[in-house]
Amino acid sequence: MVFTIGGRRADRISLPTAVAEYTGLWGWDVAPGARAEPGDDGCPRCSCGRAECPSPGAHPLDSAPLVPAGTTLERALRAWARPPGAAVLLPPGRGFDVIDVPAAAGVRALPRLGRMGLPPGPVALAPHGRAWFLVAPGMAAELPRLLYRAGWDDAGLDLRGLGPGRHITAPPSDHAGLGPVRWLRPPGPETAARPPRARLLLGVLAYACRRAGGGGPAS
Repeated sequence: MVFTIGGRRADRISLPTAVAEYTGLWGWDVAPGARAEPGDDGCPRCSCGRAECPSPGAHPLDSAPLVPAGTTLERALRAWARPPGAAVLLPPGRGFDVIDVPAAAGVRALPRLGRMGLPPGPVALAPHGRAWFLVAPGMAAELPRLLYRAGWDDAGLDLRGLGPGRHITAPPSDHAGLGPVRWLRPPGPETAARPPRARLLLGVLAYACRRAGGGGPAS
């Protein structure tokens, strides 16, 4: 599978180069993450070494420091040499928050947003069937209020906000041993620096979630 980081082919980009692009071009912090490895019993085990890890290959490494926004390629190469093979994780909360929806809903919502003149920011597709819409920071704390005001609070939607303390796996890294994350809409100078406000996308995403998996607007 071929996907892009910032519009370029990701199969030609190393993880340290991707880290430098995320931190240097897009102004995002990056966290080195654990990776899933095949276990003797056929089940994935986590590179963190915990036998009962609850999220194999899908969490930050406790021993590896955050690579802050603004890190140069040279510094990113040095930082990524310390935890060899680490996955690239992006922590929401400072540059963006994330609306997490089913992949089918996210794919369905994109053309509708375009027809309505509401271009989304960066959107990632994860191999466990989720789509991650990057939106302006602060959304996660406001999501219950936004859903209530739009009449979707009792709809039972498979939609949630990810904010401070959470992480998403970034392309081109593998997520939980299931395969690579890829961009449906890669970041660019405008969307990375100023992702859209959640309220502009929420109605379309909520409607797409209802169509994809049940639930409906509150009466």
